[in-house]
Amino acid sequence: MALQQQQFFAESSENTERITLAHGSGGIAMRQLVEREIVAAFSNPHLSQLEDQARLDLSELTQLGDRLAMTTDSFVVDPLEFPGGDIGTLAVNGTVNDLAMSGARPLYLTCGLIIEEGLSLETLRRILASMKKAADEAGVAIVSGDTKVVHRGAADKLFINTAGVGVIPQGMDFRVSQAQPGDVVIVNGWVGDHGATVMATRGDLVLDTNVESDCRSLYQEVCALMCTSEIHCLRDATRGGIATVLNEFAESSGVRIMLDQSAIPVRDEVRGVCELLGLDPLYLANEGKFLAIVPEEHAKHAVDALRKLPGAEQSALLAELNR
Repeated sequence: MALQQQQFFAESSENTERITLAHGSGGIAMRQLVEREIVAAFSNPHLSQLEDQARLDLSELTQLGDRLAMTTDSFVVDPLEFPGGDIGTLAVNGTVNDLAMSGARPLYLTCGLIIEEGLSLETLRRILASMKKAADEAGVAIVSGDTKVVHRGAADKLFINTAGVGVIPQGMDFRVSQAQPGDVVIVNGWVGDHGATVMATRGDLVLDTNVESDCRSLYQEVCALMCTSEIHCLRDATRGGIATVLNEFAESSGVRIMLDQSAIPVRDEVRGVCELLGLDPLYLANEGKFLAIVPEEHAKHAVDALRKLPGAEQSALLAELNR
């Protein structure tokens, strides 16, 4: 135990506490990290019990819908923090949005942290705080988790794995294979913000641009869409951008999508980053954008409803479908 305490304070000589291997050893340093930093940051009745699992009341879930939606994802990004977010906001909102794309109400998340030896405790605290803020804004609770510390060089500072649980309301069933001729494609705002932001702040590049990541929860926008339109397909345009999602829709549904490129909302700053780096904004990652395929007769009402929401003011019709 004395050895663990010595390791815990070994890298605090310059008033900068850092993660050491002792924080992953199962001893006093790990207990302090989990209880004082992680459990304190995410505080809720499920997590504070410090069990190896969260125990959820089925009766509460069945009141909200007739099916569970489950998802899992892992998050790695360089840099860890960037304009508009960090790896923590990515982890929470990315998982919440995967659930929301089925029409599910997101409820619970797990959080697995793989921390590289040497990460500053202050950096970890900022990321945990941003995860808590994102979870509160999305209306979800982080109810279980795990923490591992690996040797210096065995990870890129911090990796986060999440799992999410939500409940799908009765009657909701939209899939990538349900697009039909005569439908239209809607995007809920500016395209490529996240990808351009990360590219512009990575490594030695550091471009002078005002663009920020669009990382946010999309559940409220999905709710607005569900209230105003029949939805045939819905998917968030993360890695691979909107072009990849459109290809998935077309291939799965056996339709042809005629894209109106002039209608795609792309910021001038994002176009500038793309021109400099030789990239296509249609393939840039997004963290707060989805593509929806809806019947043409519902499209105007759907776009109008989305444009009333913060962050979705640039929602637009992009394409029509045919054989």
